[in-house]
Amino acid sequence: TDRLVNRSIFHFIPAITGIFYTCFFSVLALLFAICMKGLLATLNYERPRWILEESIIGTNPGLGFRPISENTEERSLIWYSSSDPSSVQKWTGLLDKFLEEYINSSMLPNGGRNQQICNYNTPVKPGHVCAVEVNNWGPCSPSQQYGFNNSAPCVFVKLNRIYGWVPEYYNNTEDLPENMPSSLVEHIKSVNSSWLNTVWLSCKGANPHDNEEIGELNYYPENQGFPGYYYPYQNIPGYLSPVVAVHFLRPA
Repeated sequence: TDRLVNRSIFHFIPAITGIFYTCFFSVLALLFAICMKGLLATLNYERPRWILEESIIGTNPGLGFRPISENTEERSLIWYSSSDPSSVQKWTGLLDKFLEEYINSSMLPNGGRNQQICNYNTPVKPGHVCAVEVNNWGPCSPSQQYGFNNSAPCVFVKLNRIYGWVPEYYNNTEDLPENMPSSLVEHIKSVNSSWLNTVWLSCKGANPHDNEEIGELNYYPENQGFPGYYYPYQNIPGYLSPVVAVHFLRPA
């Protein structure tokens, strides 16, 4: 009889263990779901909880450029031969992909219907975003292969997005930084006064030898910077970061 009882108990142990773990993990999953529900209830999908000085990102946006090689060993190096169509296609294809939403607004949320043409005298309307005018890229346009086929490539530069960030402009032509490049100072003093609320852009080599290799540069659009009417970024669907095309006229 004892043997039969022991065998009966051992027979039920796997079932009891299974029931225990089923209940244990069910309660654990329920607690996790309750915690996640509470956490998600505190999130705002349109606005970060911490912004600007309160956030890790801070108030100093990074500067990025395209094209960037998909080969991790190359990354920031642009190396090609203008006489080799496949070499040119490699880089123009990367720019086509990066700029596809700029060129075809139908790919944007809502088909880009909330985009509007802005300028320094026409601010963006509530709920709308400023369109980036691709016709202002001159020889850096897709139809001209971004200059790569003519040994005069273009690189597109943009500022990373920071929610709520408004630039502090150098808009006083009599109070510009002493270390600002002289060519940029001349440019700022020559533009229309309504353009002064701009994040100016100037590129140069890390050393004198690099400057010789880079050669002469042109910027498109011709205001040579990121217009202030694109800021602040407020996570409105369809927003595109402004870009500046830097045209290397004859790099060595």
